Amino acid sequence: MKIIFAGTPEFAAVSLDRLVQSGFEVPLVITQPDRRAGRGMGLSQSAVKELAITHRLDIYQPETLSSNDVVQKIVSCSADIMVVVAYGQLVPKSLLNAFPFGCVNVHASILPRWRGAAPIHRALMAGDDETGVCIMQLEEGLDTGPVYRMEKIQIESTDTTGLLHDKLAELGARALVETLSDTTNLDSPRSQSIEGATYAKKITKDDSVVNWAQHCQEIDRLVRALNPYPGAMTNLQNNSVKIWAAQPKLPSGEMTMQPGLVLEINERGILVACGEGSLLLTSLQRQGGRRMSAAEFAAGQRTEVGHSFG
Repeated sequence: MKIIFAGTPEFAAVSLDRLVQSGFEVPLVITQPDRRAGRGMGLSQSAVKELAITHRLDIYQPETLSSNDVVQKIVSCSADIMVVVAYGQLVPKSLLNAFPFGCVNVHASILPRWRGAAPIHRALMAGDDETGVCIMQLEEGLDTGPVYRMEKIQIESTDTTGLLHDKLAELGARALVETLSDTTNLDSPRSQSIEGATYAKKITKDDSVVNWAQHCQEIDRLVRALNPYPGAMTNLQNNSVKIWAAQPKLPSGEMTMQPGLVLEINERGILVACGEGSLLLTSLQRQGGRRMSAAEFAAGQRTEVGHSFG
């Protein structure tokens, strides 16, 4: 099978690598144009481009897929199918219908739950028990196409978005190869149900702010969902602080404390009161600083029992 591959970040690079290693022919790799990033604002290549260079694959980086010239270049490869994984742009109808087996997508959720841009983050924030990947047919709607294959995994209490990302990238790559290894797998996709559909909107700065009046488990999920990016944000003594790791402590009895209040500081971390229960902060980062243990942070910031986060 001859495959046009379109993708950009590391999640997509894992699928591309598995396709190449499995012997699929990839005449063209499409990825986003190099972008300026970092303090020096130098041009940065996508993870997919770096991998394509390693495999000596032809690379195409158009600003958009919608122009006629771009469509013609892609179609001229005479591929059997187009695989799209976290590419970063909508695929126009002219390409959706341009290949014998259409366009296939790897999506990191159990569809129809968490259609959209941030399915891993939203699954963690919502407290879902499981997540997974879907190999689906692309259509004009946002992640609404019929599903060829679904694989599920349990979400562990210690999972972060970073950890789940890596698990799902590998799971998606394997499911993609298994799906494409036999074209009969593409004959009868299962239509998505409208019932249970949710939208995983993009993470914003507002999403990252900790509300200490929430239950300790909700805040713990937020911290894990925003690790490694962008980090759960709070304030301490007028200084911006990111929380990278924490452990929830469920409430016992009727004790009520001011949310955000520092209850205890020890070698394990900083214990902070929540709306229900408390949260032991174990890894923090002050603005402009580095990540450090909460105990080291408390010593450096002169944090004391009775101070308040918020």
